[in-house]
Amino acid sequence: MGKIKSNSIIGALLLIIIVLSSCDKNVVFDQYVTIPDGGWNMDSMAVFKVDIQSSEQAYNVLLNVRNYSNYPNSNLWLFVDVISPSGKAMQDKVDCVLADETGRWLGSGWGSLYHVQVPYQIGVKFAETGQYTFRVVQGMRDEDIKGIHNIGLRIEEAEALK
Repeated sequence: MGKIKSNSIIGALLLIIIVLSSCDKNVVFDQYVTIPDGGWNMDSMAVFKVDIQSSEQAYNVLLNVRNYSNYPNSNLWLFVDVISPSGKAMQDKVDCVLADETGRWLGSGWGSLYHVQVPYQIGVKFAETGQYTFRVVQGMRDEDIKGIHNIGLRIEEAEALK
């Protein structure tokens, strides 16, 4: 009986160590907006407000897409507006590839929900510190698209080059 108890304790400790070591210390921002079940209208906007503390630090900006297996397309076009603290605006168009040419969903998934992380800007330095606003709208040809569950924005400190 003592051996089973000690194995359980060792297993629990290993699980705690794995969970704590997987915490990402470089994450500056990681947030999702849930898309209504009725669909994502091209006039609806996901808005993220991010405080950038350093103009010297390089960052990786990533877009996260969670789609259902019934999403009818293999990609998702997004229009991304970035507004600086001083009001300067920049707009980009991003093609988020969600499935390969055979129709197999990319990224990770469980059940009928899949998650893909799309690099938006890698190693970028923000020109000024303060609150940046990221606005994301869908840029597909259909006015309403179904099958998208969440849109997310993740910003990480980029690793220093060695």
